[in-house]
This record gives sequence, C-alpha cells and structure tokens, in this order.
Amino acid sequence: MRRRMFSSLWTLIVSSNSSKRLIKMAWKKNNLNLSRNWYSVIRMDFLPFLKKKVSDEITYAEDTANSIALLGDLMKIPSSELRIQICKCIVDFYHAEPPKKHIPGYQQASSSYKIQMAEVGGLAKTMVQSMTLLENQLVEKLWVLKVLQHLSTSEVNCTIMMKAQAASGICTHLNDPDPSGQLLFRSSEILWNLLEKSSKEEVIQQLSNLECLLALKEVFKNLFMRGFSHYDRQLRNDILVITTIIAQNPEAPMIECGFTKDLILFATFNEVKSQNLLVKGLKLSNSYEDFELKKLLFNVIVILCKDLPTVQLLIDGKVILALFTYVKKPEKQKIIDWSAAQHEELQLHAIATLSSVAPLLIEEYMSCQGNARVLAFLEWCESEDPFFSHGNSFHGTGGRGNKFAQMRYSLRLLRAVVYLEDETVNKDLCEKGTIQQMIGIFKNIISKPNEKEEAIVLEIQSDILLILSGLCENHIQRKEIFGTEGVDIVLHVMKTDPRKLQSGLGYNVLLFSTLDSIWCCILGCYPSEDYFLEKEGIFLLLDLLALNQKKFCNLILGIMVEFCDNPKTAAHVNAWQGKKDQTAASLLIKLWRKEEKELGVKRDKNGKIIDFENLPGLSAEDFVTLCIIHRYLDFKIQATHKQRELANKSWEDFLARTSNAKTLKKAKSLQEKAIEASRYHKRPQNAIFHQTHIKGLNTTVPSGGVVTVESTPARLVGGPLVDTDIALKKLPIRGGALQRVKAVKIVDAPKKSIPT
Repeated sequence: MRRRMFSSLWTLIVSSNSSKRLIKMAWKKNNLNLSRNWYSVIRMDFLPFLKKKVSDEITYAEDTANSIALLGDLMKIPSSELRIQICKCIVDFYHAEPPKKHIPGYQQASSSYKIQMAEVGGLAKTMVQSMTLLENQLVEKLWVLKVLQHLSTSEVNCTIMMKAQAASGICTHLNDPDPSGQLLFRSSEILWNLLEKSSKEEVIQQLSNLECLLALKEVFKNLFMRGFSHYDRQLRNDILVITTIIAQNPEAPMIECGFTKDLILFATFNEVKSQNLLVKGLKLSNSYEDFELKKLLFNVIVILCKDLPTVQLLIDGKVILALFTYVKKPEKQKIIDWSAAQHEELQLHAIATLSSVAPLLIEEYMSCQGNARVLAFLEWCESEDPFFSHGNSFHGTGGRGNKFAQMRYSLRLLRAVVYLEDETVNKDLCEKGTIQQMIGIFKNIISKPNEKEEAIVLEIQSDILLILSGLCENHIQRKEIFGTEGVDIVLHVMKTDPRKLQSGLGYNVLLFSTLDSIWCCILGCYPSEDYFLEKEGIFLLLDLLALNQKKFCNLILGIMVEFCDNPKTAAHVNAWQGKKDQTAASLLIKLWRKEEKELGVKRDKNGKIIDFENLPGLSAEDFVTLCIIHRYLDFKIQATHKQRELANKSWEDFLARTSNAKTLKKAKSLQEKAIEASRYHKRPQNAIFHQTHIKGLNTTVPSGGVVTVESTPARLVGGPLVDTDIALKKLPIRGGALQRVKAVKIVDAPKKSIPT
C-alpha cells in the first residue's frame, strides 16, 4: 500500500508545474500541512527512483533532473525538519544503500544516475543560494555544507557553485560560532574543491577581498596559536595553502588586512626572537604537520615578495637574517629541533627562498654578510667533510649521499645576486676571491665525473660560468684574474662531444653559458685572447659554427667578429678546415645562403634581389614605415662605405692610382649626397636602386630626386639615425674588443639580417 501511495506522490513530484505551485503556496502562506506532505514524500526511502526498464533513465531524464532541482527550491520553505530531510536525501545520492526489499518488476536507479541528474538540474546553485536563509541556524547550515561538500566533488557542480558566488559566500562565514568544528572543516574542503575543479582565477578573484582575507587571517591565527590536535594542524596548513593561492593575485589586499605582516612573523619567530604576543611562548614541534607548515611559510614569503610594497615588511621582519640561519654547516640538533632529514630539507628550502628575496633586499643581504656566508657554505660543499645527505625532497633531488643539492642552490643564490649588477656586491665578491673559488669548484667537478647526477652537475657548471661572466664583464682586472685557468675550463666545455647537445640533460645551456663567458671573461684581455688562440679556441668555435645550429650561430658569430680585432685571429680562421676540407669562408657563405633561404629572398637571373619593393598587402602606413626602413638601410650602407674608405686609404690617393678617376669622383659625390639625405630623413624618390659597375668596383647608389616624409615618428627625429659623425669615425684596428652593450646581453635566436 505504501509503495502505491509513493507511486502517486512521485507522479506529483515529477509534474514540475504542480510542484512549483505547491512550493509557492507553502512559502507564501506558510502552510505547515503542505510542508508535512512534502516531508512525507521526501522521507519515503529517500526517493529511490525505481525504474521498470533500463531505457526509463533516458526517457524520464528531463523530468528527473527537474524534480531533483526542485529539492533546492524546497529549501525556501521555513521548516527545519524539511530542510534537513532534503539534505539527507541529496547526501544519500552519494552513499546509497541497496533497498531492503526488492519490488518485483522494479530496479533502483544507480547513484551515478542521481548524481548526474543533480548536475543537469543545477541543484548546486539553489543549495548555495539557500545558505543566505540559514544565517543563525547552525544545524541546517552544517547539513547544507555537507551537501555542498558532496556536490563539489564534480567539475560541473563546482562551475555552477562558482558562478553562484559560493567561494566568497562560504569564506566570509568561516569564523561563525560552531562548537562542533564541522563548519570550518567542510568549508575548507569546499574551497579546495572549487579551486581545483572550477576556474581557479575566478575563485581567487572572489576570495581577493578584505572581508574574505580577514576571515582567513583570523582562522589561521586561531589555529596557529591554539590548535594542538593533529586535525587542527592539518586544517591550519590547508588554510595556509588556500591563502598562498590567493596571495598570487597582486590585487588581493594582503597587506591592508594585516595578513602579510602576521605571516612574516609566523615564518621567522623560531629563528629571530620576537616579543610579539602572537608568538610569545609558541614553539613548533618536529611533527609532520609543523614541518610542512614551516615549508609552506617559506613558500608564502616567495609569493608575497613579488608585491613590492611587501619589501619593507620583510625588512622589519628580519627575513634575510632568519633564512641565513640555515646557510651553514649542519650541526648536531637539539631534541626539540628538526631531525637531520627535516633540517636538510628546510636548509635547501631556505636557500631557494633567499634566491627570490635577497635581490630585493640587497642592503639587508650585505648587512648580514651574505657574500661571506654563501662562499663559506660553498667551501664546505666542496670539502671532504663526511656528510650523508638524504636527498629525499623536491629541492634535494639528485643530492642523495653528496652535497650537490646544497651547492646547486647556493650557486643559484649567488647568480641571482651577481646579476643585479650592483658594483658594491660584485666588488665585495671579487675581493673575497670568488673568481678563483668558482674556477676551483669547476675544475674539481670535472676532475671527478659523475654520470649518475649528470644533469645537476651540468647545471652547477652553467651557473658557475654565468657567475664568472657577471663578475668579469667590463672589468679588465677581473678578466686577468680569470686568466689561463679560466680559459682552460672554457676550452674543456667546448671540446664536449656535439652529440650530447641533443641529450636533453643540459649541455645546450652549458654551451650558452660557456659562449657568454668567452665574451665576458676573455675578450678584451689580450693575454687571455692570445692563450685562447694558442689553444686552438678559434678552431673549436668554427667547429661549433659548422654544426649549423641556429640557436648558437648568432652568439658564435658575434664572438668571432670581436676576436677579429686581434691580428693573430685571421691566421687561425684561414687555417681551419672542417669536414670535407671545408674552409671558414665556405662555411660563412653557406650560412649566408641558408639565411637567405629562410628569409625567402628572391633574386633575378643576374643575382639581383627583386623583392624588397614588391610586398603584397601593405597599407599606406606600412609603405611609410617601409620607406623609413629603406632610409635606415641607405644610411647603414653608406656609412659602411665611408668606414672602409677611412680605415684604408684616402680617396685622393686612390684616385691618383686609378685610370677612371672621373667616374669614381662621381660615385663619391653620390655617396655623400645619400648620407646627407639619410641624415635629414630624406630618401631618393620611389626607393629605386641601381648597380654601377666601374672596373671591378661594385657599389649601390640611389637614383632620382628626394622627398620628405612628414609622417616620420617623433621618436626617430633627433634620434640615433641623425648623428652620422659617430658612425663615420674610424674604428680602431687594435686596442681591445668592442664592449658589449648591457641591454643586448640576453642570448636569443639570431636576428635575421636583410642581405643585399
């Protein structure tokens, strides 16, 4: 009889129009009898969803989805009993038990079907909205949170909840009174699921407001100071991870709400004694949860320091000093401190954190004798002091049983500091013998090959060379200290088997660092240049160039050009022979042709370039820009001619020995006019060039009148293209390599030059 009654009531439920009318009546008239009827319907075995045929699930899918969605609407009825029963019904979708009695001819729908119908019906949205009706009703609120916790296990529901502002709605109530502790636990679980299964950026945006961050701050503080159980500590760490994710948003008011200051205090109070009442008398144990907390606090400092206003708080909190307490030789730990494995992991994490923080707080770094501390620690890393590294963490990868991990992160820190190009810092390093120490470490490493940890060894070598480059660039004295020992380690790397460049272990990075060190540590220092040449360094450079790897070509060619200032270089270049007796000239011509092919340059039957002008799809503005490009090329071509003229013999001497003096004078006159036109941003009409052949002299001269382009960008007027006097000055044949401009130090793919 009960089943028959349920059947008729279920018919009523799936009739959405009837249901909506009943809800409206119950809501407006507060009809308790009607609410009880609904309660009876829902209570009957929690809506078993019986079916006769398998196809019923598809046939009645829409009606079923609408019916489940109505459960959320029923939450509007002000009946505590009804609301709790609805929540129990929904939770039962996820923990369904087989029916106690089997009804002949019927089967129960699967749990997955009910869950899917809840997603389709958008039940998650109405359940989120129902939270606003339960401000002071703790029991019902906890049941709704339990429902949302289950619903948030699906991506579909999380997206729906996120759009209904679930994240901010739940977060702002984290501190609501709750003796059971369930509210905080379930709320944090829901926030986790929303971050993982919906749009992380949108959830962060919802949580990045003062109200939410104040709630998180108070929860974290309470758990940090008064949470002693295993469960409390886990929950505290979860809240910190959520906070760290929010802190990645630069618009989050972390400083304004005071959360940043508190986090810095909590991260450093163990290392730097504080009289702040928040941490007075507090101690961290060596439990797993406290150990994880310490690492999370180091991590949040790295996130927070990306926001520049945080810098002063980091200074006030003595963060650099706190982190440096780990940059020292391991000592016997007290019983209350970390275990050896924990201390090693925290040590590596602290050094990694310093790599991010120290460049921002360089004055604090120097006041803490940062250079001396790091160099002393590196000395220990290289020593034979017995040390059994555990190497069982992310930062300890590849460092088991050795000190490679410690050396790796210390060099990263040193590299970050050196590349600030702060002369006070770099001078202090050089005075402390850093150049010699780096070369010594490099030589020691290559004397003891370690194939097992090859990738980490290569990274260490790369960082050493980059540090040396940063210290020696533009300083002849330091290049002299680099000397022949430094040249030897550079040559050692250049002799690496070229096949290893494709191994993926880091040989490419090491080669880039090596080429950079040639430019910064050798070029411009005559003894080092000569030693490099004597040791057949030019041959090695040409061997690398012959590999035809585009990523290296630009840097190698630049180095070769600089080396050509040394009169001894030409003989080495001419003496080189590659495979199949290839010469340097042949190699360079081959590279030029390859570059032309990649650019798609077209030539006519006589070899003349035919497509600088014929470019399809250009607007009027594009043609103006093209005209500017042409003028610049005109200038560069004419300036090059003038440089060659001044660097060799004067025109007058040349004309005296030439039979066709009249024609050459005319060519000279045309060149000078072209330079003058370029100087004042004028250019021959129609940008047409023609070749003039004069008894072996092949030069390009412009023809036609001149026009003024009024739309020349203002940034070019009075810019570097105007002053041709500098470009026309005679370049020294000897007197050191040209210094690199710091702004173009970064090594990229070679820029495509336009061949003419």
